[in-house]
Amino acid sequence: MARAPLIDGHGRRIGDLRLSVTDRCNFRCQYCMPAEGLPWLDRDEVLRFEEIERIVALLAEMGVRDLRLTGGEPLVRRDFPQLVRMLAPLVDDLSITTNGYLLERDADALVAAGANRFNVSIDSLQRDRFFEMTRRDALPRVLAGLRALAAHPEAHPIKVNAVAMRGFTEEEVIPFAEFAREHPYEVRFIEFMPLDAGHAWSPDQVLTGEEIRAAIHAVYPLEPEPREPHATARTYRFADGRGRIGFINPVSEPFCGDCNRIRITAEGRLRTCLFSLNETDLRGPIRAGADDDELEAIIRAAVWRKELKHRVNEPGFVQPDRPMSAIGG
Repeated sequence: MARAPLIDGHGRRIGDLRLSVTDRCNFRCQYCMPAEGLPWLDRDEVLRFEEIERIVALLAEMGVRDLRLTGGEPLVRRDFPQLVRMLAPLVDDLSITTNGYLLERDADALVAAGANRFNVSIDSLQRDRFFEMTRRDALPRVLAGLRALAAHPEAHPIKVNAVAMRGFTEEEVIPFAEFAREHPYEVRFIEFMPLDAGHAWSPDQVLTGEEIRAAIHAVYPLEPEPREPHATARTYRFADGRGRIGFINPVSEPFCGDCNRIRITAEGRLRTCLFSLNETDLRGPIRAGADDDELEAIIRAAVWRKELKHRVNEPGFVQPDRPMSAIGG
């Protein structure tokens, strides 16, 4: 069944859903959560597979055809490949964001289930510094997972995401550029955003994409590629043709103008912006027996109120209570 397109109050057509399948994570990254972790949701609070399937199917009828599954760490969700198998036929593109720790175990099953693309988070290519940032000595295991994924041509392009933090990432920049030139991965640097659990973020901690691009360009010349509509990344190819690299600059170069994304948290709360201060409960109405038309009305009303922009750089900006792990990366 086709329904009318999902449009926000600024005329933007919504086509991309980021859906968290769990708030749990097996890493403790410094920019995301404290060393001792966070209180997890009770299992009954988390959306069930059938509830997720219903929401995705309804949104697909409204034109949402790109789906990214996130967490926490999505691969810690029990029977996660089965969920991918349930959702893949509903959308045109199903991608997964993962820290890669369980990827060697699950790569084959996830690709077979219908996952099209993968984003793997790696903040350092040096084992000791990887441990410093994630509080887990897991770099060899994550790289083994990347290799397992790279064996599947249908899973490419594989993207490696590094959060860029001043005072840490500077010495990672050239090694990551060389990594992108030597392997079939597109490295992408993501500016550090105010989504840390400790609310300790400050603008001076942001190593901007332009600074990183200039540092790489000085060693390995880069050529810009056209920005696709709604894209979060500005991508560049190496001038000699050996690979690509990307920059996601939500702080220094916001891309809110043509944002077509919405998010749903692990417990079924709709967020119309990563930095939303308000959420809309979908789980409650579903479990209370709402039919699809009622659920559609709730979603449309929330999306109509979608923020024009995130206002991170404006006076009076208020950081959302939820850290990234509780929203969905």
